[in-house]
Amino acid sequence: MARPIRVEYEDAVYHVTARGNERRAIFRGDPDRELFLVAVGQVCARFGTVVHAYCLMPNHYHLIVRTPRANLSRAIGWLQTAYTIRFNRRHRRTGHLVQGRFKAHLVEADGYAQTLVPYIHLNPVRPRNKRAVVPPERRGWLERYPWSSHRAYAGRCRAPAWLSLDWLSYWGRTVRDAQRAYARSMAGLFGVRAVSPF
Repeated sequence: MARPIRVEYEDAVYHVTARGNERRAIFRGDPDRELFLVAVGQVCARFGTVVHAYCLMPNHYHLIVRTPRANLSRAIGWLQTAYTIRFNRRHRRTGHLVQGRFKAHLVEADGYAQTLVPYIHLNPVRPRNKRAVVPPERRGWLERYPWSSHRAYAGRCRAPAWLSLDWLSYWGRTVRDAQRAYARSMAGLFGVRAVSPF
């Protein structure tokens, strides 16, 4: 049975995620994560995509991507192919790295930004049961986690050149006020039940 055609729109925003084949790791270490982020930057330059947030986990990734040119499939297809080739060369392996087709949920930025960004950023510290309480003692781990856009949103590190922090405006009028409000809202999510944007 043929896969349904993915409907794409100009200037649409998507929550994109893909998992490793057989749920295996797609990042074996920091050099792989750096390789992936370089490829994300190349996708932005080649396809004109805008990345609003990201999080890399051992066996999957999350991106919030805006597509001014309605080219999500081409852009993410290129990203996954380029990264797989580079990963395979680096680890002297062959074959698929990512399981099937990437998932892309069309999202309404105004309605979901303040839910979706924290949802993605909490991935490294969230319990396996996504509806369970996020333990307060994991807050420090999130603050040190370098493989998401959380620290850039909170103003604790420099954002990659390709990362758009425009969505900080959902937390405040000035960058500084927005960063503080974002950090406060994230701190408030520890010890309470997580909310899923879907």
